[in-house]
Amino acid sequence: MPPLLFYLFALITLGFGFLVVTGRNPVTCALALAASFVGLAALFLSLDAYFIGVIQILVYAGAVMVLFLFIIMLLDIKTEEGKKLNVPAIVSGVLLAVLLTLQIIAVVGSTELANKTSQNTPLALAEAAGKIGKAALPTITNDLKAGTLPDAKLIGFTLFDQYGFHLQVIGLLLLVGTIGVVVLSKRERSAP
Repeated sequence: MPPLLFYLFALITLGFGFLVVTGRNPVTCALALAASFVGLAALFLSLDAYFIGVIQILVYAGAVMVLFLFIIMLLDIKTEEGKKLNVPAIVSGVLLAVLLTLQIIAVVGSTELANKTSQNTPLALAEAAGKIGKAALPTITNDLKAGTLPDAKLIGFTLFDQYGFHLQVIGLLLLVGTIGVVVLSKRERSAP
């Protein structure tokens, strides 16, 4: 990817992310979050992580944002008007962000990962084949022996084999949260 496009997508992601935090209207903030997800998906696509980029669009910018907008519309959240800025909270937030950035730079700069690039780091296909084990589908084993990296197959196998229970718990929590919002909104509307 040309550096100009990288900076453009990074600017889109950060700009809309800033709008999410500073916006007054909840619907505008939710739509800005969706635009930020699209910019992030473009950055994933530039790193040749096509599966993660598509999932970013389908799951986050699609399904999760529909859920957020549904909850915002259901609760009928009003625009914040006339609220004064909390200067100590803003200063402490900026200070914390600067400290976190300095810490990340110090940690990443002191590791061997800082010197690795995609050009000088080979794919660890043998390790991936060993982690999957005997329960793997024959197609995954054949792909790994052929020297290809099937992102979708490896991620799907890991997600549904090793973390299947966790995935079901997250789905259940989302369902309970949605039902809770519906119950709370009906209770508020029926109150005199």
